[in-house]
Amino acid sequence: MTPTKRRCFSLVISFSIVVGLASALSGLDQDSNCTGRWIHIRRLPPRFNIDLLANCSDYPLLDDLCPYLANHGLGQKTHNKSRSWYRTDPQTLELIFHRRMLEYPCLTSDPASADAVFLPYYASLDALKYLYGSEVNSSADHGVELFNFLQSDRPEIWRRRAGHDHFLVMARQAWDFSQPIDNDPPVWGTSFLELPEWFNVTSLLPEARAWPWQEQAVPYPTSYHPANLALFESWCRRVRRSPRTSLMLFAGGGGSSPTPNIRRSIRLECDNTTATRSINSVYGYSYTKLCDVVDCGNGKCAHDPILYMRPMLQATFCLQPPGDTPTRRSTFDSILAGCIPVFFEDQSAKSQYKWHLPEDVYPEFSVFIPKEEVVYKGLKILDVLMEIPRDEVRRMREKVVELMHRVIYRKHGSSLGMRSMMDAFDIAVEGVLSRIKDRTSVDFGPQ
Repeated sequence: MTPTKRRCFSLVISFSIVVGLASALSGLDQDSNCTGRWIHIRRLPPRFNIDLLANCSDYPLLDDLCPYLANHGLGQKTHNKSRSWYRTDPQTLELIFHRRMLEYPCLTSDPASADAVFLPYYASLDALKYLYGSEVNSSADHGVELFNFLQSDRPEIWRRRAGHDHFLVMARQAWDFSQPIDNDPPVWGTSFLELPEWFNVTSLLPEARAWPWQEQAVPYPTSYHPANLALFESWCRRVRRSPRTSLMLFAGGGGSSPTPNIRRSIRLECDNTTATRSINSVYGYSYTKLCDVVDCGNGKCAHDPILYMRPMLQATFCLQPPGDTPTRRSTFDSILAGCIPVFFEDQSAKSQYKWHLPEDVYPEFSVFIPKEEVVYKGLKILDVLMEIPRDEVRRMREKVVELMHRVIYRKHGSSLGMRSMMDAFDIAVEGVLSRIKDRTSVDFGPQ
């Protein structure tokens, strides 16, 4: 066994110990504040979660995922003295969520008394064999084995509410799981979300489609996972006092295609902007750059947050154009940096993250510029942003800082003070419970 594999299996063993400990503790069921909030973690065979981690160095077309399993999915620290920053990979969202669920205060070992049932299934890792591996022509089978298990092992848990009280996390965009079942030959994606067997289950994904009721978008994990309130408040102070020397910033890839698109328009506008122009008359600031670009193409920035966080801390506005999918992970990085996000279509955030970023607060913390106005009508992003009054910019940035805790995933085992402030995980769980309560208020009858 290679050293990398040995480290990976060590992680798996440690995680299994935690699972066992949490299961034992959940039997206490003593919290009096848990009415309507009890969750049962369904015990699944290891092939649906833990065993998938053992292949972390062998997944096709992906980098070695083993280093990013460290710290229960947070990844390795960015440097030895780091206390909050990790090299987090979005693929580990399922592992991060599972670990946090184990310390949820309202766990119950009795599924009959649970208000919701969590399925600790690592769907995105299991999907890789269908997306890239040997079973690419069997992608309509993704999820069938899990469903069959739930029907054969204690089937009364599922049948009690026909699956309406079940939920799971999937660490890839919904489009990766929504290939029509009857596609022949198969195209990109698996058919997990298209299987009727799963239509009643709430699926939490970093990007969701607008129409299926069972899909709900949750924030992409950033690289920031504070363990106590002092660390979080210290970061907020740094964000507030950080000098903003760039008016707007685009951190991402793409935009080199000759075909008209919003990322191409942004790069052209940045290339044509005089970098040393001063705009004291607008904000009272002397910007050294009106437009800054951080090239994150080909995954350059994926696991090195310093490459984009430092420029974001120095920028007033962070541009969030849609790319291959509507949302960018950098949306949440920009909020973390106090950089006001600029959206170009509602699907990028407003119509997706309604639990974490309610629709009515968008005018308070973000700017919206229709992409069609920029791409086809020649509207200059710079002109729009320069017209925003200085006091309004300050108010927007303060609102961004106020929302920060809603889009980060704090570290597992965090302090009591940090746990008193709802983070992305807490908001997602409360949203799931509310949704399940609405759905299960209907009497489904015998199943």
